[in-house]
Amino acid sequence: MDHQGPTRFGTFIAPYHGLDGNPALRIRRDLDLVRHLDALGFDEAWIGEHHSAGYETIASPEVFVAAAAEHTRRIRLGTGVNSLPYHHPLILADRILQLDHQTMGRVMLGVGPGQLASDAFMMGIDPMRQRAMMADALDAVVRLLRGETVTRRTDWFELAEASLQLRPCRPEGIEMAVASTVSPSGSVQAGRHGIGLLSLAAADPAGLAALNGNWSAYEKSCAEHGHTADRGAWRLVVPMHLADTESEARAQAAYGVLHLVRYIEGLSGATMPWGRTAADALERWTGEGFPVFGVATIGTPADAVARIEALAEASGGFGTLLLLDLPTGTPEAKRRSYELFAEYVTPHFTGANRGREASMAWAHANSGRFVGAMRAAVEAAVRDAGEAR
Repeated sequence: MDHQGPTRFGTFIAPYHGLDGNPALRIRRDLDLVRHLDALGFDEAWIGEHHSAGYETIASPEVFVAAAAEHTRRIRLGTGVNSLPYHHPLILADRILQLDHQTMGRVMLGVGPGQLASDAFMMGIDPMRQRAMMADALDAVVRLLRGETVTRRTDWFELAEASLQLRPCRPEGIEMAVASTVSPSGSVQAGRHGIGLLSLAAADPAGLAALNGNWSAYEKSCAEHGHTADRGAWRLVVPMHLADTESEARAQAAYGVLHLVRYIEGLSGATMPWGRTAADALERWTGEGFPVFGVATIGTPADAVARIEALAEASGGFGTLLLLDLPTGTPEAKRRSYELFAEYVTPHFTGANRGREASMAWAHANSGRFVGAMRAAVEAAVRDAGEAR
């Protein structure tokens, strides 16, 4: 592989839950999943913020992160993402900083303009203004989290000698990232402040085509504002479901694929012609891809490795791959999918077995010498025993 593949792995939990189950149980199951991922050695879990449309049922990622932190040891926990136009910058920054201390430095702040127009509508926010509002708020949040005193007035918030009582838990501060889809606006804002880039549409054909353009926009913005663009701080989000065989993975994914179709239809107000049966939907999802969710990898760990290597090639390299958590199987099948990823995909990119492979290659190359020495030692022991008798 010619380009930098990821060495860190995690999940992005919006979440997406069908309308037919107990929402309390499903939120608890999401918490259990993060605990499971922590035990498997995953590096990160990002939790979304949504307020309408029924499927994405976590309204406060901070509340979820606080609960998850009490049941995990090492996994880092991010807001994926806080919709900045919905929050006063001082209050949001203060909540994140408190959470940083509660998690002993494991919190990450992801930000964006807000995904669902229905959320903005309920708050009386013009969707046409959301990106500009995000830029205003991000400037204030970044400065506050970096310890500055901020005085600023916009047409929707005011700060008067505002500062935070606490400083971040760790000297390096709180890691931040800006969500990016197809347009370069998120890349420009991330580069402006020298923070990470979170590409949510990497699995979408349009989003994939825009990856290099967004990275170029990020590099340019970083350079203009005196920052260095770091591919290691770039995160790509893709949907995957793994099993021991491709046929098994596809059979498992049939469990929840129609829930995703109903979600797409609900947001778009249109009926999808490929959404009548699970088989049709899976064929579309793994072929041309779904709106919003892009093209899914439904198969084996080898298929996942190939897909990630292709993403590294297409993007020029990135640091972290996040698995978009979806109802691609029963809870048990999803847990097994993550287990297979941790067992066979992660080591391929982190090089966890390179030392073992080198040791075996060395033993093989010198097997004649080693076996000869062992045989000579055994023969000597037999001879010595005979002489003793």
